Amino acid sequence: QVQLVESGGGLVQAGGSLRLSCAASGSRFRISMMGWYRQAPGKQRELVATISPDGSTNYADSVKGRFTISRDNAKNTEYLQMNSLKPEDTAVYYCSVGAASPMSLWSIRDYWGQGTQVTVSS
Repeated sequence: QVQLVESGGGLVQAGGSLRLSCAASGSRFRISMMGWYRQAPGKQRELVATISPDGSTNYADSVKGRFTISRDNAKNTEYLQMNSLKPEDTAVYYCSVGAASPMSLWSIRDYWGQGTQVTVSS
């Protein structure tokens, strides 16, 4: 089993920055893809960014050039640096990892964090 703990959300003015973190813990697991998603009120959850084990990244068009995803494999942690924030970035942000463990017979399963609120005021 893999547990994810997120931190770093909050309230910021438009143009400001926030950094989200997501730490994975558990026993005997291997992490594959890591990513961030967000869900605004009344909207579906959407992809923000993903990062592969070798560091290849993918971003939603709406955040390209403003957000940066990164990972520290030694700490089983991923980050989302958010700059030039806009009111439309307001949402609950969720981290997600694909991980294999003995519980899943070493097949990759998706795990989700509890979500952290990001609010950008205009």
